[in-house]
Amino acid sequence: MESLKGHFLVASPHLLDPNFVRTVVLLMHHNEEGAFGVVLNRPTENTIKELWERVGETPCEVDGRVHLGGPVSGPLMAVHTNASLAEMEIVPGVYFAAQRDHLAGLLKQQGHEFRFFVGHSGWGSGQLENELKQGAWFTAPASSELVFSNEEDMWRKLTQQIGRNLLAEMLKLDRLPPDPSLN
Repeated sequence: MESLKGHFLVASPHLLDPNFVRTVVLLMHHNEEGAFGVVLNRPTENTIKELWERVGETPCEVDGRVHLGGPVSGPLMAVHTNASLAEMEIVPGVYFAAQRDHLAGLLKQQGHEFRFFVGHSGWGSGQLENELKQGAWFTAPASSELVFSNEEDMWRKLTQQIGRNLLAEMLKLDRLPPDPSLN
C-alpha cells in the first residue's frame, strides 16, 4: 500500500456523506492501520481569538476563522508554515501542530500562514482504501500554495484539475489546454 500522506482527498461529486460533501481533506497520516487528516474548506463561524480566549493562557495576536477539520472530536490543531513550531512536516513547507506551546507561538507571530482546526477526519484500517475503490474520493498531491488557497473555491479548482489530468491520461495527451473548446 502506498501512503497518501501529504495528499488531498477531494470528495467525489457522488459522495453524499454530509460531513464530506464538496470537501478537501489534507491527509497527515496514512498507513495500513488507518488515516488521519483535516478538512481544509469548512470554516466555522467561530474566530480563533474567541476560541483561544477560552482555552489559551497567552494573548492571541492574530485572528481568522476556526475550521471544522472533520466529524471526529479531538484537540485544537493547526496546519501552518512555521517549521520551528511543528510536530511534523506534512509536505515541504507545510507543518502540523497540536501542542499547546506550539499553538500559542503561532498566535503570537505574524508572517506565517496557518489554519486552526477543531475536530479531524479519521479512517480505520482499510476504511479509506474501500472508499477510494468505491470512487468516493479523488486524490492529488498537496502543496503549500493549495493548502492555504481560498477555501470557497478549493474543491471546484481541485476537481477541475483532477478532471483535466484524468482526461489527458485517458486520451494519452501530453498536454491538455486549459479550455479545449478554444482549439
